[in-house]
Amino acid sequence: MNETNPIGGLPAATGALGLDTYEMSMRFGSFTALDQVSMKVWPGTVHALLGENGAGKSTLVKCVAGFQRPTAGSILIDGREQSIPNPVVARSLGIGMVYQHFTLAPGMTVAENLLLAGGKAPAVIDWKQKRAELAQFLETTPFKLDLDARPQELAAGEKQKLELLKQLYLKPRLLILDEPTSVLTPQEADEVLGHVRQFARSGMCTVLIITHKFREVMTYADDVTVLRRGKTVHHCAVRDTSPALLANAMVGESSAAAPERAAAPVLNASSSATASTTASLEVKGLDVMGDRGTLAVRELSLAVAPGEILGIAGVSGNGQRELVEALVGQRPRAAGAVKVQGEPYAARREENHRLKVRSLPEEPLRNACVGDLSVAQNMALRDFDQAPLCVGGRLRFGHWRSRAREWITGYGIKTQGEGAPIRSLSGGNVQRAVLARELHGDINVLIAANPVFGLDFAAVKEIHTRLRGVRDQGGAVLLISEDLDELLELADRIVVMSEGRVVFETPAASAERHVLGAHMGGGHH
Repeated sequence: MNETNPIGGLPAATGALGLDTYEMSMRFGSFTALDQVSMKVWPGTVHALLGENGAGKSTLVKCVAGFQRPTAGSILIDGREQSIPNPVVARSLGIGMVYQHFTLAPGMTVAENLLLAGGKAPAVIDWKQKRAELAQFLETTPFKLDLDARPQELAAGEKQKLELLKQLYLKPRLLILDEPTSVLTPQEADEVLGHVRQFARSGMCTVLIITHKFREVMTYADDVTVLRRGKTVHHCAVRDTSPALLANAMVGESSAAAPERAAAPVLNASSSATASTTASLEVKGLDVMGDRGTLAVRELSLAVAPGEILGIAGVSGNGQRELVEALVGQRPRAAGAVKVQGEPYAARREENHRLKVRSLPEEPLRNACVGDLSVAQNMALRDFDQAPLCVGGRLRFGHWRSRAREWITGYGIKTQGEGAPIRSLSGGNVQRAVLARELHGDINVLIAANPVFGLDFAAVKEIHTRLRGVRDQGGAVLLISEDLDELLELADRIVVMSEGRVVFETPAASAERHVLGAHMGGGHH
């Protein structure tokens, strides 16, 4: 077969393709990432790939997309063995991939990013015609994006939609999605996955989706393959399995059901908001400017009582990010007041110490760490100038290191040691390191923004347990999350943000998903 033209001189095929991996193995030195994985993906189906971090899911799809070459075994496209030495060949076969990490060109508009995706943009672009084409293309999708916006102005959920649109614009025959919904709300996820499933059902495209959300597998996938430690441990039609079976296959033993929540001694919503003396965190009439010079947060008021988790729900891009930045001191406040323990709070380092305020920001490596500093140094950022880390003006590095080693063990952080630069850790381990630092000592207020974004099953469970621990010791937790399941499971009370305002409030115990969804979807009720 002609290597340069993977189609072997035939006209490029269109429509959904069939994919098989046959006894595919991938070794890195002595480490086996994939161990004789055989998987069958039928044309025109949505096939889910499940497994914990490190199970081999990403390695498998990277082999199919031409980023890695398997050490053994083969890949079949439409029943024919196919060598895929690089991404260019994968693309010519009609294989497109959407990554978990964004690959957008930040200085370019949505329209420019879409055109760039094709890789064949002419030197001179007739923008009027192209814009009309792109607008027409957007009409065929359920997403509304501003063609003139730039990625840095887009919220995570909108970025994810743009990544997906980039691929759909190229009409792939096999679309690989790597955790496409980790940044989306349930509504957005349903929108994206519903669209992708329609796309597959129409016979235009086959979809292989990496996820670790059982709800998505059960609702949208036709078939599912579970990987554990590089081996296929479960492979069947979705109608023949259940979340319990999938969980067992993933973790290798029966995972205990989530503990029943004891209702926290919560002040009811109205009393906690009015009786400011009892609130650990109180926000009144807060206005915050967004990046586009308009108000991103408008007249927002809320209060969190001691021993309460208040969840903030909302579709990505409705002011949550700006609210968090204004609360933790990364963005100025245009109006309004914030109090902690009844005292005015401007998020200065000294106030954080005195009032015991901590935060777990989104994308911790970018927002809560200094990438080139070691794990031990990052763990000491909050209190390096306090005893016992600093005595009589002298920094005691031995203490930093021994405490870091304790935390690495206590939090199960996988690292080459406390001296390794923190940027060398995986996302889940960076988050655990930040957690160890932020949860150390007494806490009055903890502000957590999408704290389990992109983490695996085990890390999610552990972080959730620790957030509950803060609440159970009388701390007030403000939990901003784009994952409604997470809020329903953890929060005592939930408020919904839409267009920068709080538009709805409910006790979590009686919250109904569809009602929350309606308010999250905007439109003032």
